[in-house]
Amino acid sequence: MKYPALRNYVAGEFVADTQTAALDVFSPLTGAVISTVPLSGTAALDAAVAAAKAAFPAWSGTPIKERVQIFYRYKTLLERDMKALADLVREENGKTLDEARAEVEKAIELTEFACSMPQLIQGEFLEVSKGVEARAERKPLGVVASIAPFNFPNMVPHWTIPNALVLGNTMILKPSEQVPLSAVKIAELLREAGLPDGVLNVVHGDKQIVEAICDHPDIQAVSFVGSTKIAKVVYIRATGNLKRCVALGGAKNHLMVLPDAHPDMTASNVAASMSGCAGQRCMAGSTMVGVGPVDSIVAKIVEEARKIVPGQNLGSVISKEAKERIEQHITEAEAAGAKVLLDGRNAVVPGHEEGYYVGPTVIDYVTSDMRIAQEEVFGPVLAIMRTNTLDEALAIENANPYGNAAAVFTQSGSMARYVMDNASAGMIGVNIGVPVPREPFSFGGWNESKFGACDITGKSSIEFWTQLKKTTTKWNPESRVNWMS
Repeated sequence: MKYPALRNYVAGEFVADTQTAALDVFSPLTGAVISTVPLSGTAALDAAVAAAKAAFPAWSGTPIKERVQIFYRYKTLLERDMKALADLVREENGKTLDEARAEVEKAIELTEFACSMPQLIQGEFLEVSKGVEARAERKPLGVVASIAPFNFPNMVPHWTIPNALVLGNTMILKPSEQVPLSAVKIAELLREAGLPDGVLNVVHGDKQIVEAICDHPDIQAVSFVGSTKIAKVVYIRATGNLKRCVALGGAKNHLMVLPDAHPDMTASNVAASMSGCAGQRCMAGSTMVGVGPVDSIVAKIVEEARKIVPGQNLGSVISKEAKERIEQHITEAEAAGAKVLLDGRNAVVPGHEEGYYVGPTVIDYVTSDMRIAQEEVFGPVLAIMRTNTLDEALAIENANPYGNAAAVFTQSGSMARYVMDNASAGMIGVNIGVPVPREPFSFGGWNESKFGACDITGKSSIEFWTQLKKTTTKWNPESRVNWMS
């Protein structure tokens, strides 16, 4: 193995879990085992929560201006170790090096936003009556948990760690057991930056540890990112135990292309949206809805997609099982009558024959009754549907149960506004295939793409990670002016 067996990170130390089984960690680039990860149980979680609970009083009592200094130093360390962090993401997740680097750059931006928190949570103060003052302040919740997915092993933990910790909470991070290496590096760099022991703890595991997090009485809030099926379960279980929870699920994002769309810009954006990160992102444009005569644009999309080559500018998917599932979607769509314009099945990268690669795939004339039109494929596959009007396209978009993102490609401001007003999604793009908001705007979808109040990043996350304390004071007993005082 290239890396030693992984250990949990508790109270500032890496602790071996010898009481549980271990799982092999594969690099999807080559199919080789690169490490092992413990499938920890409730005892490991109990130890991590106890460490976080013990660290909470001192950490929450530290002024936010001092807490944030640690994250200024941490941001510098992320920049210093950019290459090593990107290499790690590439090796455990399968991204291209450019994509892995972009992921770390986004983590840096998220950390930078957290450093602005002292300016964002100054609280409110008002003299509400003669001699009577009222104030409202944001206070941390206590011990919180973040459950991260496989597709962004560095970025998604940064959706939660910087904001939650700067705001005074202590945290348990549960990374995906498929990509646990980046979480270990994050913990090491935060320790180097000066984060006190116990403020961040990392516990590895699978379904059992997720259930234990939802059930643990000392964990006050849970964030989750993953499939909609599991997001629902996590949300119901966590809130059933009276915790706060925001659980982000899957997506079926629709890119509506009108005949007046700029051909080159549309083609490059649609191709990049469906294939970036091998299509393994909840913002991928997995379905294009062509409105009217768009054959020339479809031809350009296929031309752009042909430039995307596995092992060069297209990374691998996460596992052999994922590759088989994605290719089965393509096969079923073809059998149901769809036309495969570009076929990515059976992709092989010379020198990495055991890697898990699917080539870019474009499928035309998909209909709404096909499985590929209904389910999240999570691979570099674009399903094209056809309509005559924009209202028909919006009806398709509105009918899908998800609501993460939608986009429209047009040169008409009125048509763009119509989609912005009527698409049922939390994030909208106009001539942008991946409409991810940048800080301070928050990330989060609608419908079955998100369960719970508040978004997971940006200003909206402040509401999730804190609670309001309201204080009313009076120091002048001689004043009695009205009922308020």
